[in-house]
Amino acid sequence: MNRPKILVVDDDQVILKAMSMKLTPAGYEVVTAVDGSEAIAAARKQKPDLILLDVNFPADVGVGWDAFKILAWLQRVDECKGTPVIVISGGDAAKFKVRALQAGAIAYFQKPVKFDELLALIKQALAAPANPAPTPNPAG
Repeated sequence: MNRPKILVVDDDQVILKAMSMKLTPAGYEVVTAVDGSEAIAAARKQKPDLILLDVNFPADVGVGWDAFKILAWLQRVDECKGTPVIVISGGDAAKFKVRALQAGAIAYFQKPVKFDELLALIKQALAAPANPAPTPNPAG
């Protein structure tokens, strides 16, 4: 049986490791990326079933990435269209939550992450496309 694939995008190696340690035993294959360009490349190559995306990435030479630029790119990549994205941040929730949802994320989580809640949301998000048609009423 194929395990659902989750792409975790965060510049913090501790967060990447913690997410992998929680998601792998829960039955998910985990792919990681540390910035926007790695995220786009991994999304194209790995075709994840869901993406967990940090908001802020340190500025370096070249493109200044943040979750909103990455979301905009992902929405233009054929391999990622329709892939659910959950934005996770340690920043100001009031500042980022509405913006993340407006940019196309299905949910926003505040760090530190409550893994039980995150796992429940991941399970729900991955189950949603599998049941697009209503269940027939056996009595009816």
